[in-house]
Amino acid sequence: MNLAPLIAAALVATLPVAVQAQTPREASAAVQPALIVTIVIDQFSANLFNQYRGRFSGGLKTLADQGVVYVNGYQAQGVTTTCPGHSTVLTGAFPTHTGIPANEWIDPATGQEAYCLAAPKNTIADGSAGENGPVGPDNMRVTTMADWLKAASPTSRVYAVSGKDRGAITLAGHTPDGAFWLAEGFGMTTYLEPGQTAAARLAPIAEFNAAYVSHYKATPVTNWTVRHPACLAMAGTSTIGGQTFTAGLPPMNYSLENSPALDETTLAAAADLLDRQQLGRRGVTDMLGVSLSGTDKIGHGYGTQGPEMCEQMMRLDAALGDFLGQLTEVPGGVVVVLTADHGGSDFPERMTERGAIAGRYDPTLLPRINEKLMAQFNLTAAPLQSGGTGFIVADAAHVSLAEPLRSQVIAAAVRLLNAEPNIVLAVPRDALLAEPMPARDADPEELTVRERLRLSAVQGRGADILRAYAPNLTSGARIGGSIASHGSPWDYDRRVPIIFWSPGGQAQERFWPIRTVDIAPTLAHLIGLTPPVEIDGRCLHLFDESPCPVAP
Repeated sequence: MNLAPLIAAALVATLPVAVQAQTPREASAAVQPALIVTIVIDQFSANLFNQYRGRFSGGLKTLADQGVVYVNGYQAQGVTTTCPGHSTVLTGAFPTHTGIPANEWIDPATGQEAYCLAAPKNTIADGSAGENGPVGPDNMRVTTMADWLKAASPTSRVYAVSGKDRGAITLAGHTPDGAFWLAEGFGMTTYLEPGQTAAARLAPIAEFNAAYVSHYKATPVTNWTVRHPACLAMAGTSTIGGQTFTAGLPPMNYSLENSPALDETTLAAAADLLDRQQLGRRGVTDMLGVSLSGTDKIGHGYGTQGPEMCEQMMRLDAALGDFLGQLTEVPGGVVVVLTADHGGSDFPERMTERGAIAGRYDPTLLPRINEKLMAQFNLTAAPLQSGGTGFIVADAAHVSLAEPLRSQVIAAAVRLLNAEPNIVLAVPRDALLAEPMPARDADPEELTVRERLRLSAVQGRGADILRAYAPNLTSGARIGGSIASHGSPWDYDRRVPIIFWSPGGQAQERFWPIRTVDIAPTLAHLIGLTPPVEIDGRCLHLFDESPCPVAP
C-alpha cells in the first residue's frame, strides 16, 4: 500500500509561530520542550534494535546516533505482553499497580474473558463492535503523565495514535483530547463515552480519515510491495507442526495489519495531528503518543529472523525519518522518547535449525496435572485452566472455585507444576501480593524470577497461579496465525531500547540498566510536573541544564 499521498498531505508545511513555550511550572531549566512525543514500538526488543542498528539510515539511525541511548532498558515485570507493557510507559508504575496484568484475563466471578481495556458503557466511533468490544481507560488504576499535564495545564493537548486500541489508550490516559487506532477501511477510530458523538470525537482526525478512505478505495491492499530486495537473503523454509512455512517476500498470508503499511499509516496519522492540531506551537506543552504495532504483528506471524522482519525494520526506519523531520520544525522544542512494550524472539523451529535449544510447551502438561487434581479432590471437571498470565483454578464454567477448595487446589497444583521440567517457577498470585515489592532502586537485571512475577501480580485480576516456563519455550503455532510469541520473564522479552532525543541535543550511550517506569518521571521533570502520587519509577538525569532532584 503506497501511503506517499497520505504522508505528503500530513506533512503540509505550516507557518512557524513565534512563541516561547511555557510549561505548567515557571522554571529556570533550559530544557523546557513545547512538545513531548512518546513512541512505543510493539515487540521491538533490544536484540532486534542492536541487530539492525548498523543498517538503519532514517529515523532510527537519527535516534541511535543523536539521542541519549540506553541499550539496556527493561520492562522489568515477568509477564511481558502488550497491554501491561504499554501501561508502564507513561504511568511510572509496574503492572501490579496499573491494574493491567495481561491483554486479557478470566473474570473469576462470571467466568467470562475480560479484555484489559474493556469499558462496557462505551461504544466504538466507527459503528463497529470493535476488535475487543467497547473499550476505554477505565481498567487502568493509576493516572498517566498525560493526565498530570491536563490537570496542571487544561489547555495543553494530548493525543495518541496506534494500530491497536490498547496502544493508543494507555498512552493517552484518562482525559485525552483524542486516542485513535486504525480500523481498516475506515481510518482512525476511537471510543465514545456515554453522551459523546462520533462526529465530535473524530473531528481532530476527520480530514485524515477522509484522505485515508479515498486512497484506500482507489488502491486496495492486495499485496506487500517489496522495497528492500536485499532482505530476500534471509528467505527459507521451516517445518512447523508438520506443515511447511516459507519465509519470503511478499510473505504468506498478507494483510494490512501484519505489514509495514500499518506503521506507515499510523505515523501519517500522527503527522496529521501534529500539523492540524498545532501541537507544540500554541504557547503550552502538548503531548503526542505514537504506538507502532507492525513489528509485533509481523513478529507473531513470521518470526523475527526472516525477510519479513528485515523489510519491516527498513521501512519503519524510513517512515520514522520522515516523522522526525517534521518534529524538528516545532519552534518551541520537542523531546522524543522511544521504547517498546516488550521484546520477543524468533519461532523455535528456526531457532533450533540455527543451533539454539528451543521448543514449544509440552501439550500433555495441563491434562496430566488436571487428571491428578481431579483424582485428589474428587472433581468431575478439570480445575486448572489457562488464564493469560498463568493458570486459573475454576469450575467447568471458568468461575472461581469456592474456598477452602480453591486454596487447596492451588497449593496442590503449584507442587505439581514446580515438578515439571517445562516450568521454572509456579507461584500463587495471592502469595506474591503478600510479599513486599522489590526495592525501588533494584537493578532490573538482578531481579529474581519470583520478583519479576511479583511486579505482574494484580489484586483481583489475572491468573490464580503465575508461572515461568523455561527459556526459549513458547506456545503452540498455526501457520497463518501466530508462530512466534512473547510474554516470558526472560531478558529477550524484557530488554528493550529506551532512547531520549531532542533535535540538537547531546548524544550519549549509556550502558547501565533502567526501566520503562523511569520514563514518566523523567519527562515530567523536564516540563516541571510532579506526579500526584508516589510511583515506582525514578527520574533520569538527561541534560545538565535540568538535573533530577536528589532522591530522599
